[in-house]
Amino acid sequence: MTDQKKRRMSMLDGLTSTGSAAPPPSMMGANRALRSARDAVDSHHVWELDPSAIEDARIADRLDPEDVADLRDAIEENGQAVPILVRRHPSEPERYLLVYGRRRLEAIRSSDKVQKVRALVASLDETAALRSQISENMARRDLSFIEKALFAQSLVESGFGTQAKVAEVLTVTKSAISMGIAVAESVGRELAAAIGAAHGIGRPRWEALAQAIDASGIDREHLAEIAGEVHDRAAVAPFDPAAPQVEDPSVLAFDAVMKAVGTPPAPKRAAPAAKGGTRALAVDGKRIGSLRRTSKGVSIDLGGGAFADWVEAEAPGLVRELHARWKARAED
Repeated sequence: MTDQKKRRMSMLDGLTSTGSAAPPPSMMGANRALRSARDAVDSHHVWELDPSAIEDARIADRLDPEDVADLRDAIEENGQAVPILVRRHPSEPERYLLVYGRRRLEAIRSSDKVQKVRALVASLDETAALRSQISENMARRDLSFIEKALFAQSLVESGFGTQAKVAEVLTVTKSAISMGIAVAESVGRELAAAIGAAHGIGRPRWEALAQAIDASGIDREHLAEIAGEVHDRAAVAPFDPAAPQVEDPSVLAFDAVMKAVGTPPAPKRAAPAAKGGTRALAVDGKRIGSLRRTSKGVSIDLGGGAFADWVEAEAPGLVRELHARWKARAED
């Protein structure tokens, strides 16, 4: 970026920053115009930014670490062909927030030869930035089940939004988010990170691992050590002609952890209800209603009360969620 462009952008940032006193309507209109002008300049120009002015405050969506040494060497040799994407920091005019391009940014930060990172500056809010991050990552390689589960868990815990909002951003059903977060909580972030992305290991096998861990009460740190040993062996395999070559160590790590936990006992199947039979429905040992199965279908009787009123109001959404869960299990 030339000094003249820097001065122009600094003037735009200074004029568009909000002061403590409310500006008059004419000034507010001018500020909006200046912001629009700045955004237009951003969107039609590739900037050369100081890497130290860019913050990566995003929620991590991948488990497998990636070495940037080869990428750094390629950028030093041939230049940075593809710009990264950033957005302006909401409160610090001279700083930026990374949207995507972490490896390129890290490669240039580690370089002694390249001082600036080429970047596009987009006008995005937090939700739009997250969508861009997901789209860019999906274009390179789809997230595995456990990566999606941990990502969804982090989004909810960070206050980004409800499970419904996270489901909408990740373009999955709310029930898929609920089940994914339940698996992530049972397995634990540290153990999942020790195993890795494990592409090819879907929800049913991760659910089985979570159930086995809960049933056995085995120490997750011990399981993480087992996963680490698998990765260590894979790391030395290229230097040992006698060692079998491993394409995805995380899949082997998952299998080793599952073997260490053992297969959980199969859940007992409930006896089918007799035609016309009625079963009691209880919560915490207290009866709240009954379920009746006949040749015509299933009916639930919750009696009166506030809970029955709530179920009546929420019935369409509850039925849709239950149907989605049933459909997801059938597809798996």
